[in-house]
Amino acid sequence: MTADSLLIARGAVVLGAKGMLGRGLCRLLEGRGVSVIAADRDELDIASPEAVKQSRLPMDAVWFNCAAWTNVDGAEEHEADALAVNGGEGLAVLCARIKEAGGKLVHVSTDYVFDGKATKPYGVDEPRNPIGAYGRTKAAGEKVIEQSGCDFIVARTSWLYAPWANNFVRTMAKLTRDKDELKVVDDQRGRPTSAEHLARSLVSLVDAEGSGVFHVTDGGECTWFEFACAVRDGLGHTCVVKPCTTAEFPRPAPRPAYSVLDLSRTESLIGNMPHWRVNLADVLKRLEPLD
Repeated sequence: MTADSLLIARGAVVLGAKGMLGRGLCRLLEGRGVSVIAADRDELDIASPEAVKQSRLPMDAVWFNCAAWTNVDGAEEHEADALAVNGGEGLAVLCARIKEAGGKLVHVSTDYVFDGKATKPYGVDEPRNPIGAYGRTKAAGEKVIEQSGCDFIVARTSWLYAPWANNFVRTMAKLTRDKDELKVVDDQRGRPTSAEHLARSLVSLVDAEGSGVFHVTDGGECTWFEFACAVRDGLGHTCVVKPCTTAEFPRPAPRPAYSVLDLSRTESLIGNMPHWRVNLADVLKRLEPLD
């Protein structure tokens, strides 16, 4: 059975289907003729091991786990709650059930599993060394999956954006429209990622019979300041965007200063990642109405 027929024959379950990535992934899979079960927390709460044990969702399907605690600052005060979603017993039970049924898990992780102290892109085999609670919970999830013995893809990504939902691009679109001037951090460097590009890449990795850990982002790299300026310029706004340091905007959770992910393993399997400026231009054309 080919990977493509696996999706057609077994179907897909998308956890976190109402989220930014889940929405794009469901649309993509349905467009390919894949039978999709869109499951949000009401359908399956992955933080509850008992709910996962009792679930009647098809465990032999291709499971795309887009469900996550993504409130980075909130995780500092509620790490146990974040861990229950991102890397707790519920995830372990899910992995065990998928393994038993012969299904496949595609799990989305993050650049925050690294400490941000590197000077070159992080390879997929670099040691995990998170510096905050959110990163610790996502690293725990990766370990649970790796130790489970199930067939899996872990796809680390960063700086996710889309034409919909709450994300940096939509925030900058609104701020540069409404304000005359603003400051944006210029000492954190990473790779933006279009949620739609990520969805396409996850499906491509399944099609290519990928297994193990991959990094999936847009191509290129930038700082948040450079990203904000590109949003402003792409929309023709006239707001003055000024660079600032992370220290000028202290937050409860530490952020990696450098979180560029090495894409070579992914690109060798499914081709080059489009540059973030190309993906951003496409997204800016289709922004949903701003508040």
